[in-house]
Amino acid sequence: MKLSEIKEILPTLQNVEFQLEDATFVPEHFHVTEVGEITKKFIDCGGVIRNEKVVNFQLWNADDYEHRLKPGKLLNIIRLSENKLGMEDAEIEVEYQSTTIGKYDLEFNGKHFILKNKKTACLAEDACGIPVEKPKVKLSEIQSSSCTPNSGCC
Repeated sequence: MKLSEIKEILPTLQNVEFQLEDATFVPEHFHVTEVGEITKKFIDCGGVIRNEKVVNFQLWNADDYEHRLKPGKLLNIIRLSENKLGMEDAEIEVEYQSTTIGKYDLEFNGKHFILKNKKTACLAEDACGIPVEKPKVKLSEIQSSSCTPNSGCC
């Protein structure tokens, strides 16, 4: 989800709720402690230099159980961050602590924001010698007119 998308969604909501892919919710007394822009410059295993830029939201739980972040407040935090930091309309990455700090992609299911698990990947598979996965085919689904039972071809 891009920054522009969350800015369109927030005014339509009564509450801001984040849910993990395992269906558990981030406790409703969470704080957004950071909104920023992260730039990553790196070289992949194939020798290609790459640049990535994401908008980062950091979620944090405190012991102030009466705290509830409303959509308008989060929208104001985003607008302030855009103004002060000159942020671009980039993909959002959410940091949230479970057993360690996790990084998640963000989606919206029509009611809640979903923290989607991120996965590592090789960006230069052709340079690493990773074989292309062969398609799996069921032999029973192959139709061949060239060889039939009792035809003597097999």
